[in-house]
Amino acid sequence: MEIGAATPAVVTGGASGLGEATARRLAKAGVTVALFDMAEEKGEAVAKEIGGTFHKVDVTDPESVKAGFEAARAAQGQERICVNCAGVGWSARTVGRDGTPHDAEMFKRTILINLFGTFNSASQAAAGMSPADPLNEDGERGLIVNTASVAAYDGQIGQIAYAASKGGVVGMTLPMARDLASRGIRVNTIAPGLFLTPMLMGLPEEARDSLGKQVPFPARLGDPSEYGELVAHFAANRMLNGETIRLDGSIRMAPK
Repeated sequence: MEIGAATPAVVTGGASGLGEATARRLAKAGVTVALFDMAEEKGEAVAKEIGGTFHKVDVTDPESVKAGFEAARAAQGQERICVNCAGVGWSARTVGRDGTPHDAEMFKRTILINLFGTFNSASQAAAGMSPADPLNEDGERGLIVNTASVAAYDGQIGQIAYAASKGGVVGMTLPMARDLASRGIRVNTIAPGLFLTPMLMGLPEEARDSLGKQVPFPARLGDPSEYGELVAHFAANRMLNGETIRLDGSIRMAPK
């Protein structure tokens, strides 16, 4: 897929972190990007900077997602790329140190945002892409990129909800790609390792450096722009379909 003005995009979680970096990378290539996020002030600012639009969307609410796509399509046309970066990462053990079980609402909320939210956006994007004209001789109509995590494979102590949600995203990738193959829509997933996102930015510099040194090579935290570059490569390489790629410097997380 040639990315540019003819390939509008939607990026969920686009106001910060991996989503913001992806939106900026796509905009640099001439793509008009619609940002979906709950952080209105930051989202509006990023959208203004990159010449895109912002839409306040709760990915856990199918009606909110539907309204967001309708507004984005009215502003920029049918999206041909949908990148799902909206997510949360709360931590709690199955049984706490005080003997209490994991908070059920926290677990549910994590699944709702990270897994159900990804499904909501991906499925509604696919429905919009399906009747669109093909973009090339392969009959390609669109690309969906979802965000998992290395926690899907080596979840740490306290990551049971997060790992379950991201494992669900990985598990959804191949069947979704197979479902949409006849419609010319590719589906891929990125499983990032330790990246310098707002979650880690809140740590002291010494703690961030220590985490970065756990990465075999390069021995540092990932830059969100590197996630954006992989999204751009997914767009360019049509044979990448139904694939989950770990973007992690070859790290394998220890139990804690």
